[in-house]
Amino acid sequence: MNLELETGWKAILSNEFDRPYFKALIQFLEEEKTKYPTQIFPEHNEIFSAFSACPFDKVKVVILGQDPYPTRGHAHGLCFSVREEVKPFPKSLSNIFREIQSDLEKPFPENGNLMRWAQQGVLLLNATLTVQEGKPESHAHKGWEIFTDAVISALASQKDSCVYMLWGAKAQQKVQQVNPQLNLVLTAPHPSPLSAYRGFFGCKHFSKANHYLLSKGGEEINW
Repeated sequence: MNLELETGWKAILSNEFDRPYFKALIQFLEEEKTKYPTQIFPEHNEIFSAFSACPFDKVKVVILGQDPYPTRGHAHGLCFSVREEVKPFPKSLSNIFREIQSDLEKPFPENGNLMRWAQQGVLLLNATLTVQEGKPESHAHKGWEIFTDAVISALASQKDSCVYMLWGAKAQQKVQQVNPQLNLVLTAPHPSPLSAYRGFFGCKHFSKANHYLLSKGGEEINW
C-alpha cells in the first residue's frame, strides 16, 4: 500500500515510515482492504488529505478529532468535515457551526466541507486516520495514534504561536507536550450532542483563535 504524504510533512515524518509499528499498520490496512474492499474510509487517496490540504509550514490552528466518520460518503480525510453533498450535517459538525454562529454571528454554511479551513492553515487531524464502515474506532490502537502523536510532537517542537482547539478529554490528552506559554491552547467538551451543552456551546474558541492570530501578526481564519 503506497500512501503519499505532502512533501513538507514527508520530510518531517520520514523516520516514522521505517518504524515497526508503521509497517505493521500498513499490513493491517492491506488486510482490511482485502477483506472489506469497499468498506474502509476514507478512500485510499484521501487518507492523508489533512496534510496535503494544510502543509506543515502553513499550520496556524490544530483541531483534533477521534476517527473518520464511519458512514459511507461522509469521511474524506479531514476531521469533522464531510463531502459537500452530505445533508443533513453530522450532529457534531452541526454543533460546531452553531457555536460559530453564536460566537461570530456567521450563518450556517451551505455545505460541511471544511477544506476551506484547511487551506487557510487549519490542520484538521483525526487521531486515527481510517475506519471500517459502521464501526467507530475499528482501526483504533493499530498504530495510527503513534503516527499522529509524532505529528503533534513535530508541531510542538518546531512551531509556536499556533492555536490548539481541543474538544474532549482524548484530544486534550494527546497534546500534553504542547507548551501553552508558546501557543494558545483552548479546551472544551466535545461538540457531540452528548457533551456540547457542558461547555462547548459558549466556549468562543473561534473568536479567541482569531484574536490570538492577529495579536501575533498573522491573519485570522474565515470560519
